[in-house]
Amino acid sequence: MITSRKLYKEYLDKDRHALGMSNLNFLQKLRLIVVANYIYKFQKLLRKVEYVGNTKTTKWGDMRYYFLRFRYKRLSLRLGFTIPENVFGPGLSIAHYGTIIVNQNARIGKNCRIHACVNIGASGGSSKAPQLGDNIYIAPGAKIYGDIVLANNIAIGANAVVNKSFDEEHILVAGNPAKKIKEIDIKRIIKHV
Repeated sequence: MITSRKLYKEYLDKDRHALGMSNLNFLQKLRLIVVANYIYKFQKLLRKVEYVGNTKTTKWGDMRYYFLRFRYKRLSLRLGFTIPENVFGPGLSIAHYGTIIVNQNARIGKNCRIHACVNIGASGGSSKAPQLGDNIYIAPGAKIYGDIVLANNIAIGANAVVNKSFDEEHILVAGNPAKKIKEIDIKRIIKHV
């Protein structure tokens, strides 16, 4: 959770690095000005909404928060993302546009790479949502739901349905229902770790 300006800048830095935008040359920076990167714009706005929402103490802070939140919701609809505040840790990398739905009670650690058509939610009317560790790779179409916990350094395969906890690290889970497929080195999948 972003509770200070220093932490806000740290989150932005790690998100930029996760998206591969930390060491850009002049031409690449110029290209970003001409052709907007809407995913990075979305992530910057997400972090700003989190920062302002968590640190507001005055009426001006409330007004600024609601204005930023309005812009954030509008961009969310445009990109197909339903991602609430204070869910993802630093180093978030959204790979593509497309439907991504995350429950507000879910918690995902640092360095998460998430693809399109992913759903992370509660199950059966319960308010308890998944708790995912650090360095998680979520492939396209994965569904993660229920009162479950996933350890650090786990890759979730495409179209996997994860509805039980996995406490072993450095594994690939896939299938419906998900099961351990093999051991992996997460640094080969998430390059910025």
